[in-house]
Amino acid sequence: MKKAKKSGIKHFLTRLVQFVLVTVVLVYFADWGLLRLKMMHGHGYGTVTVEIYLATPLKGEKEEYDYMGEYPQRCSQSLFPHGAAPCWWLRKHATRWE
Repeated sequence: MKKAKKSGIKHFLTRLVQFVLVTVVLVYFADWGLLRLKMMHGHGYGTVTVEIYLATPLKGEKEEYDYMGEYPQRCSQSLFPHGAAPCWWLRKHATRWE
C-alpha cells in the first residue's frame, strides 16, 4: 500500500512539473508573438530614463558614489526580455550602479 501511495505522489509531482514547464514555454512564445505583432505596428520597444551611479573604492574600505546622469535605455513592451529588458522591470529598477 505504501508503494502505491508513493507512486501516486510521484506521478502527481511529475505531471505538475510537466504542466508548469509547458505553461511557461507557451506563455513565453505567446509573449514573443505579441511583441512581434507590436513591432509590426511600430510600438514594440520603448525607452525608460535610468539614473546611473558610479561606485569608486577609496582607502580604508570606503566607497564614493558619483552621479553619472540620466540616460534613456531601450526596453521591450513585453512580459519577458526579448532583446532588451522589459519596460515594466526597468521602471521598477531605474537606478543602475557601475
